[in-house]
Amino acid sequence: MVSPQISFGFEVLFILATFIFAAHGQSPAPAPAPTSDGSIIDQGIAYLLMLLAMLLTYLIH
Repeated sequence: MVSPQISFGFEVLFILATFIFAAHGQSPAPAPAPTSDGSIIDQGIAYLLMLLAMLLTYLIH
């Protein structure tokens, strides 16, 4: 029969080994690069509309 001290030692060793192996698991994949949310397209449209407004203002005067 195994003494209680040795049995407790095996239990502690098992728990520590479980945590050590869990800590060495795969790390999560890196986040993907951010994609365009449409703000660049909106800014381009705004620049075109401002250019059109400037041209129309120049032609009207």
